Amino acid sequence: MARYTGPKTKIARRFGEPIFGDDKSLERKNYPPGQHGLARKRGKKSEYSIQLQEKQKAKAIYGILEKQFRGLFKKASAARGVTGEVLIQLCESRLDNVVYRMGIAPSRRGARQLVSHRHITVNGEVVNIPSYQLKAGDKVAVREKSKTLEVIQNALSASNEVYEWITWNNDTKEGTYVNIPERLQVPENINEQLIVELYNK
Repeated sequence: MARYTGPKTKIARRFGEPIFGDDKSLERKNYPPGQHGLARKRGKKSEYSIQLQEKQKAKAIYGILEKQFRGLFKKASAARGVTGEVLIQLCESRLDNVVYRMGIAPSRRGARQLVSHRHITVNGEVVNIPSYQLKAGDKVAVREKSKTLEVIQNALSASNEVYEWITWNNDTKEGTYVNIPERLQVPENINEQLIVELYNK
């Protein structure tokens, strides 16, 4: 499947915020990329443009392509609860995202690679599908043969984030996806209502 592998700062500049974490380059160039970047910053955006940008931002944050993201939206629409909140919860329940949240990888892109290369297990079984949807109570761990990988050790030593819906044991390299997070617990700056309005047009 096609994935964007270019510079992350370029994407962050498009949305005008550090969606991939602290970025000094973004601080220096806080306007959209391209030769007309400053002009685009001054222009007035339409309602559709604002809604589309919010959807594109959510996709970029979670590293999901359009077909898959639309599938998640359909699933969220059919589920009980507020569609926008359920959509964010489905994104948060993806295995690659949980691996990132647990601190096993420094980014979602890195987490996706660890999962694809069979370094991660779910309930004792190797799972190599980044989009795998976790359920409350699932155990996520680093595969025994992969515990000494430098990239994993470096990520864990640098990680200091704590999330209420996830537990992690650094000694055993195993964590639990305790429960689906409430929308207020998810730190991502996404206005999911704009995405719902876009897809419902």
